[in-house]
Amino acid sequence: MSAAIIFVLLLVLMLTGMPISISLGLTVLTFLFTMTEVPIESVALKLFTGIEKFEIMAIPFFILAGNFLTHGGVARRMINFATAMVGHWYGGLGLGGVVACALFAAVSGSSPATVVAIGAILLPAMVRQGFPNKFGAGVITTSGALGILIPPSIVMVMYSVSTNTSVGSLFMAGVVPGLLLAMFLGFTTWYRARKYDYPRQPKASWGQRLRAFKESAWGLFLIVVVMGGIYSGIFTPTEAAAMSAVYAFFVAVFVYKDLGMKDVPKVLLNSANMSAMLLYIITNAVLFSFLLTHENIPQEMADFMIGTGVGMIGFLIMANILMLIAGNFMEPSSIVLILAPILFPIAIKLGIDPVHFGIIMVVNMEVGMCHPPVGLNLYVASGITKMGITELTVAVWPWLLSMLVFLILVTYVPAISLALPRALGMM
Repeated sequence: MSAAIIFVLLLVLMLTGMPISISLGLTVLTFLFTMTEVPIESVALKLFTGIEKFEIMAIPFFILAGNFLTHGGVARRMINFATAMVGHWYGGLGLGGVVACALFAAVSGSSPATVVAIGAILLPAMVRQGFPNKFGAGVITTSGALGILIPPSIVMVMYSVSTNTSVGSLFMAGVVPGLLLAMFLGFTTWYRARKYDYPRQPKASWGQRLRAFKESAWGLFLIVVVMGGIYSGIFTPTEAAAMSAVYAFFVAVFVYKDLGMKDVPKVLLNSANMSAMLLYIITNAVLFSFLLTHENIPQEMADFMIGTGVGMIGFLIMANILMLIAGNFMEPSSIVLILAPILFPIAIKLGIDPVHFGIIMVVNMEVGMCHPPVGLNLYVASGITKMGITELTVAVWPWLLSMLVFLILVTYVPAISLALPRALGMM
């Protein structure tokens, strides 16, 4: 009964158009003050202690690093390198877009930032070369979603905060699935380009490729700084995030010089605004998690589900459907912070590895970012391409279908996610 009241109240508040963060907070306060005797002091204490975790500090740093890279010319150099390597195949610029999104994802941690950084440069170039607008929009909208699967990933940090799973293990677990999904999206791009005979670029010489690599090397080295630092034990993930922000600032302002010192305050302000929004969502989601735990709802749901005889396969099907439905109404941060505390205990009782389940959640979030009505990547791509959401939805469906096939694969083949962290001795 408590669970029904809580979720109905949350749904009603969300249907009024109220922001999810405020809906969460009001749901918690209304239930606690009318149906329990929890003292207000404990609620206030939870508000502050909920965001005291060291891992949460990684979020504003990764956001800041991503903003420096977005405005600092790194994306343009990565596109040049990617197209030099694969531009001579069918759909050359489109394939270059997939590779460039994968590279930028490995330094930004954010899907919308990846779509903006790569799409704003690549989409006009594709149109000039004779590609249909829909083709370019489909490639960039879906490939941009790699931003939250290929580490570092802000969504993985949020899953870690919600479930106390190792951020380092999650980052390493995202490498192989991220590269595999990039291959899926690349194959779809190549197949459609070959089918419709879309333009190819002249094959770049090895000298041109080397020059393109040298130009993009400062940006690409950030991957080594973050992943190498975490794996070698030099940095914790949070410290790696701080280092990435400092490094991104240095590269954008002093190496590439595409960002002047006068532009830095604007980047800092934009990053602070985005960080504040996410931290506010996290704070209210921590309160919501506290309420669920106080009412013993996750444990009771886990016992109920196991009692019905639903096994691991059945639970994963239900969890995927639930997360895909949630992706119709909420953005990834909110979904992870609301559903992880509920689904995680059930997954653990059924013997599902917490890192593997985290990757499943992240892949579901990727799919959710690419379909209406709340697909964040769709809205970002719409702003770049000037296409309507309905038109964009039609444009992305071939790549979206590839993502759904990949979701099934990563759900039922745990080795895809777990092989690398196990090989590195992180599990």
